[in-house]
Amino acid sequence: MDSKAGRVVCVTGASGYIASWLVKLFLQRGYTVKASVRDLNDPKKTEHLLALDGAKERLHFFKADLLDEGSFDSGVNGCEGVFHTASPVNFNLNLKDPQAELIEPAVKGTLNILSSCCKASSVKRVVITSSMAAVALSGKPLSPDVQLDENSFSDPAFCEKSKLWYMLSKTLAEAAAWKFAKENGIDMVTINPGWVIGPFLQPTVNATVEPILKLINGAQKTLDPAPPDWVDVRDTATAHILAYENPSANGRYCVVAKTISYSEVVKILRELFPTFNLPETSCEGVSICKISKEKVESLGLKFIPMEVSLKDTVECLREKNFLSV
Repeated sequence: MDSKAGRVVCVTGASGYIASWLVKLFLQRGYTVKASVRDLNDPKKTEHLLALDGAKERLHFFKADLLDEGSFDSGVNGCEGVFHTASPVNFNLNLKDPQAELIEPAVKGTLNILSSCCKASSVKRVVITSSMAAVALSGKPLSPDVQLDENSFSDPAFCEKSKLWYMLSKTLAEAAAWKFAKENGIDMVTINPGWVIGPFLQPTVNATVEPILKLINGAQKTLDPAPPDWVDVRDTATAHILAYENPSANGRYCVVAKTISYSEVVKILRELFPTFNLPETSCEGVSICKISKEKVESLGLKFIPMEVSLKDTVECLREKNFLSV
């Protein structure tokens, strides 16, 4: 598994935040990418990807839906690596039907992709985009003397009781994926990033960058719902590729550059952009614990500093005309 030109990979949900960077980095490395999107006729889903270097020659779209069994078969067939990033993102605690809106697409979608991989003899490794949401929510207090690592798992009962529907969807999807992979002999790795920030390629503001935009524009006074574990989207995408290209990569990988309180984030933004009218924030009620970087750094990942990630996030928002300040 190396980065020689001519290798073919599949990226699901290719128009998304992490997936778009994954497509960009694969094209830069000379790979051919088969990319799934739900609507091939929606320019918001395809234009930013078609503009990437190498896209004209080596990017191929196919239409697929998470809930449509078999719809990924053609996209996966002929690929050595499959990267499953597609999963609905919604942090609303008061969803009308969390089962239909989040849980079913996350769990059933993951199993549909893995089923397609079983049918394709070309597939050597599957990399699933999970989340720290599937790692950190056990219901136990997360104090500074606690360290989470790849052996930490979220408790579905705690997530459900707390109405943390997105976190529940990621926890159940990852658990279902591991069970299926073991039963069917699939070489699978999961990437579990924290709260992802950094420049975005897609034309719309995604759910994890939005709280920073709202903070800067004065639409809200805190960084809620952002948790305290942060990582750059470029590092997240790179971690996926390293976990694919390194033959010894296995199991889960926590991908978090820094655990940092909201007030610290605001302090950094204030230093970077002194003209912004940022609110005073406290970090009351925010649990800060340590998260091990050891395993993912052993693949060769070097994390982008938090200050650079925040600066690049804001510059991107400005460049794409989302800032009112």
